[in-house]
Amino acid sequence: MQRREFLADCGMGFTGLAMGSMLAADGIVRGAQLPTGEPHFTPRAKSIVWVFLSGGYSQIETFDPKPALNRYAGKTYAQTPFPNPIESPLHRERFRSVPAEELNIRDVYPSIFPMQVGYAPHGQSGIEVTDWWPHLAGHVDDLCFVRNMWTTDNDHAAENQIHTGRHRLDETQPSIGAWAHYGLGSINENLPRFVVLGGPTRTDTSQSIESYYLGPAHAGVPLKLDPANPLSFGVRQSGQSARQQANEFALVARLNQLTTRTRPQDARLAARIKSYELAYRMQSAVPEAVALNQETAGTQRLYGIDEGPTKLAGERLLAARRMVERGVRFVQVFPSPYGTWDSHQKLKENHARMCKSVDKPIAGFVADLKQRGLLDDVAIVFCTEFGRTPGREERGSNTTGRDHHPHGFTVWLAGAGLKKGCVHGATDELGYHALGAGHYVTDLHATVLHLLGLDNTRLEVPGRKRLDIDRGQVITDILS
Repeated sequence: MQRREFLADCGMGFTGLAMGSMLAADGIVRGAQLPTGEPHFTPRAKSIVWVFLSGGYSQIETFDPKPALNRYAGKTYAQTPFPNPIESPLHRERFRSVPAEELNIRDVYPSIFPMQVGYAPHGQSGIEVTDWWPHLAGHVDDLCFVRNMWTTDNDHAAENQIHTGRHRLDETQPSIGAWAHYGLGSINENLPRFVVLGGPTRTDTSQSIESYYLGPAHAGVPLKLDPANPLSFGVRQSGQSARQQANEFALVARLNQLTTRTRPQDARLAARIKSYELAYRMQSAVPEAVALNQETAGTQRLYGIDEGPTKLAGERLLAARRMVERGVRFVQVFPSPYGTWDSHQKLKENHARMCKSVDKPIAGFVADLKQRGLLDDVAIVFCTEFGRTPGREERGSNTTGRDHHPHGFTVWLAGAGLKKGCVHGATDELGYHALGAGHYVTDLHATVLHLLGLDNTRLEVPGRKRLDIDRGQVITDILS
């Protein structure tokens, strides 16, 4: 094997990153069952911004207030007039514990913990949101809340599950962003189709942007908000001028063209040539896309970039707007660090601080997209990996927080193809179980792909059989 072939096959650097995409675009690896790069039907959205809050925010203290928790605070579930949620068949049907069941008590704390914040109805729709989201509450008439989500992993591997649809004990699947990349062609050939801002920051959560058997070309591309070095291995070597690099790429292109004369049918070589061209174009396009200093002071204030607590989330969400504005298909945003919403204790203190850090930036993001007309083409997903228990956590000395809760939680969506000012689904009076059939996390995936014009059941890979739960079902009630 020649050195050049070895480097390409290893999938390292720009060459490997772009190779699969170029092969697919040329129809070289595309079979009858593989995507053509065109949507299956008329799309409702051109791009998706998937905002993920790591650690598990409380549905009760954010977007699904439960006043019954205040009325029955300190009592057990059995002492309320409501059915005991622990005795519900849903508890076993939807829950899959990794530890032995007799050791796993984290979702059955019997003492009801009251709400740690007030709430009020907002907008013409009268949707109730807690007082920790004053800026976002002003936009509820543009949002669609899904209050009956559920998942099965009660530990932080659920961060991967919300993105891949699979429990950690099962075979890993590609992430939702990778499926979107796999199914559709590019809007902007100078930028990646699947961009990641702010994460993942740990190797054990990298599944949330991986592509696995779809191939490395479809994985998320993490970008840093540093115009001088936004993409690892994507800048010129120290001491090399722009002219020298241009000459180097021109020489490589010339040598490749000479080789094609002796190997005219070499599809890998043809794709490699295009991958070098893409790599060169990205060097100028990516730094420009993350150059937030090009934005006006007013826009930066809208996102809270001028304030310490909101600066981090504001920068990442503003960069997301610049990405979709330039045609990136799927942008995955981590507005806060790993696990920061995981409020096992001091929930009131922690959630008050974390809500403040994201509230103004996400509200500014919605407002900015709307005023620019981008909400007509872009759909937003705002989610976390699971909710928090209605009961007070009582492991050790913890008495001021809530534990992990996969049985029922809330996400919201907004933008292209989605109803405005609506609430879909519900949890029970105590905020424990998602009522009815509820929606497993892959229903959210199916809905996102549907917005992009993709039928999730038709996204198949020869030799790979997916389960029905991997595909999910479109949440049709929230479509406009």
